[in-house]
Amino acid sequence: MAERSDSESRKLLGRLREAMAEENAGQERLDKITTLIASSMGTEVCSIYLFRDAETLELCATQGLNPDSVHKTRLRMGEGLVGRVARRNRIINSADAPQESGFRYMPETGEESFSSFCGVPIQRLGEKLGVLVVQSKEARDYSSDEIYALEVVAMVLAEMTELGAFVGEGAALSPLHQQQVLMKGGTAQEGAAEGRVWLHEPRVVVANPIADDPEAEQGRLDTAIEELRVGVDEMLAGAAGGDKDQLQVLEAYRMFANSKGWLRRMKQDIDQGLSAEAAVEKEQSTARARMSQASDAYLRDRLHDLDDLSNRLLRILTGQGKNTGAEMPEDPILVARNIGPAELLEYGRKLKGIVLEEGSVGSHAAIVARALAIPLVIHAERITTEALNGDQIMVDGDQGLVHLRPDESVVTAFRDKIAMQANAQERYASIRDKAATTLDGTTISLQMNAGLMADLPSLEGSGAEGVGLFRTELQFLIRNQMPRRTELAKLYSHVMDSAGDKQVVFRTLDIGSDKVLPYMAPQDEPNPALGWRAIRVGLDKPGVLRMQLQALLRAAKGRPLKVMFPFIAQFDEYTAAKAEMDKAVDRERILGHAIPSELTVGAMLETPSLAFAPQKFFEEVGFISIGGNDLKQFFFAADRENERVRKRYDTLNVSFLTFIEGIANRCRSTNTPVSFCGEDAGRPIEALCLAAMGLQILSMRPASIGPVKSLLMRTNLSELRAVIEDARESGEQTVRPAVLEYLRKQSQAPR
Repeated sequence: MAERSDSESRKLLGRLREAMAEENAGQERLDKITTLIASSMGTEVCSIYLFRDAETLELCATQGLNPDSVHKTRLRMGEGLVGRVARRNRIINSADAPQESGFRYMPETGEESFSSFCGVPIQRLGEKLGVLVVQSKEARDYSSDEIYALEVVAMVLAEMTELGAFVGEGAALSPLHQQQVLMKGGTAQEGAAEGRVWLHEPRVVVANPIADDPEAEQGRLDTAIEELRVGVDEMLAGAAGGDKDQLQVLEAYRMFANSKGWLRRMKQDIDQGLSAEAAVEKEQSTARARMSQASDAYLRDRLHDLDDLSNRLLRILTGQGKNTGAEMPEDPILVARNIGPAELLEYGRKLKGIVLEEGSVGSHAAIVARALAIPLVIHAERITTEALNGDQIMVDGDQGLVHLRPDESVVTAFRDKIAMQANAQERYASIRDKAATTLDGTTISLQMNAGLMADLPSLEGSGAEGVGLFRTELQFLIRNQMPRRTELAKLYSHVMDSAGDKQVVFRTLDIGSDKVLPYMAPQDEPNPALGWRAIRVGLDKPGVLRMQLQALLRAAKGRPLKVMFPFIAQFDEYTAAKAEMDKAVDRERILGHAIPSELTVGAMLETPSLAFAPQKFFEEVGFISIGGNDLKQFFFAADRENERVRKRYDTLNVSFLTFIEGIANRCRSTNTPVSFCGEDAGRPIEALCLAAMGLQILSMRPASIGPVKSLLMRTNLSELRAVIEDARESGEQTVRPAVLEYLRKQSQAPR
């Protein structure tokens, strides 16, 4: 780049800093900045558009267009060339803008006499803030040097917007991080919570985006890069001889830390007038933009590595480490892009709720959140850029809603909801020790799901009759290496001790799909939910399965033991897994260890194929647990991680209920105990219908037992079954409307 361009860019940034330092209102600053940019670029027009809401851009300042159009001209995302720049997060540079596809003429601006157009997105770390535009009468292609200078200016405008430099009247100039925000995400764990934001990784604030001395800034960058490289090398040395995949990630870190191209681009940004940290953030923003558009998984992973490395470099330059000195509030709601199970467990039950930008309903974090009974909302876009530590926040895990900095009306309504739930729990406490017997005399056994020792106190308080599912994989997921047999035996024994005379059903290791062990090589599978997972892994790599079975047998110490194998798709998988158990029992007997007084071995029915297994399977298996979450996604061919399809299909669909009834009938014919385990077991209406289909054991999260029991005790199951059969015979797709109408008439709707 020519020396003249560099100096002009630095001069412009210097003048921008002067404008920012003046005691002017936000509108005056914007007006002055557009004048400065137009003058420096030699253009007749410079305009700044900022978002007034997530979908609407507003002209907030202009030099050269009709000043009366300011705050009146608005464009939807994708509308006109400005809207296209914002939607695609890409520059548009055209010598003849009216001939461009998507051009829209805004008559109130008086822009009909301008031919050339260059629009640059104003964005910060993937957060879209607006669009910077220059226009000229002459047909002019803006040079790469000019576009680069505009990108640098847009970067500074983004930082100034973040710092509140353009606050004024109207929605587009309202201060960031102050207005109330409603976010719609996905439900990963139900429940409602009110508290204060606690950011897992506090955002780095760049308070000095512009610098006078390029040499000094380059020196700061060089020093920080060297510290970063040393840190990465130390991490590599510490991981030497360890997990191969962790080493590959660290090698990628080292590659980026030593990347000459990355360093050259940042130094080029500094030459243009940016500070070292602003240069790092500019390149990080570019990587984030590319990450959002990359279709290749490998490229996304590498860009994610670069993003993480940039965060480390920013923290070195600014001194803003993760430990900012802020104190965690008394009622923390954790906010993060994503989080691992071990990190989440470190927070433990002190958290009131969790909100993630990423995550999934089957993720490790979701499993831990369910175990801790903490409301969890996932896919809350931009929450980490919107929220600040200490912000008031309300999390509605039932609806997947997040209220950030809510107004009084929202607070009042939300607190009423929490109070109603608390009152309901008090009512449920009065029936805690009663059996879940329906009005016509059918008793349903209600059990709880668990996966951590922290769950076990709920066994007594919830009124659960036992643990219908103990997920053993959590103990593997939260470690960086394979747990030892003695550790597992001690844990399983403690679980049984805590349960007392109540039964615990242990599910063997269910890994694969969305649950990949940190020390296990990930499998590159196009559809992992249908891939190498659960019992398939256990039978192909039997060492871990055998070790776990030995740990369970030793934990029993002669007591009765119930174990089930996950994801059994056909009879021979069960017989092979049962043979491993038989061998483990024989080995323990030879070693002189106590054998369980009663050993019951079951299977999880999570694939439709097992429902049609030979009769001999149903005669031989000790019990069956229907894994409703997986079974439903395979039955409807609807990925439960895909928000676009998973809610299209109702559990109370006639086809699905008929299928469940068929399984219950087959089990009844062979006197095989059968239970239903999954989210639907804990939803009162769904639980009622499952019971009507013949399922007499339901396993759910502890908090759901009260509501489910209450409704069961107020319902005549024979009458409900007749309602379902009538709806089925009439050709209805789902029995839900008929069931809700029946309950309404009986004044038995769940409260």
